[in-house]
Amino acid sequence: MTYVVIEACIKCKLMDCVEVCPVDCFYEGENMLVISPEECIDCGVCEPECPVEAILPDTEGDLDKWVEINGQYSELWPNITKKGEPPADADDWRDVPDKFEKHFSPKPPEHPTDS
Repeated sequence: MTYVVIEACIKCKLMDCVEVCPVDCFYEGENMLVISPEECIDCGVCEPECPVEAILPDTEGDLDKWVEINGQYSELWPNITKKGEPPADADDWRDVPDKFEKHFSPKPPEHPTDS
């Protein structure tokens, strides 16, 4: 088992989860975070920290797509170990449907990550 970041994170990217991770397994994209399945120790401390419930164990439901996305982008995006500033309009994106299809960005963040 590992934890994965799902669609709810897109354009919210609140980053409350980052600082509680004991193994620094979060990676930052332009508009979401992902967890490295190779580094996650399945401790679960990140899950309750996410205000938009965007972190789930990979055993919950059909999350194969998200396991793959987290694995792929954790190898491309920079590691993040400190909570950054969330997007100013994060609250506006909380309940928006179909965010992956319409708003996901495969790009790394525009700013240098503070690791």
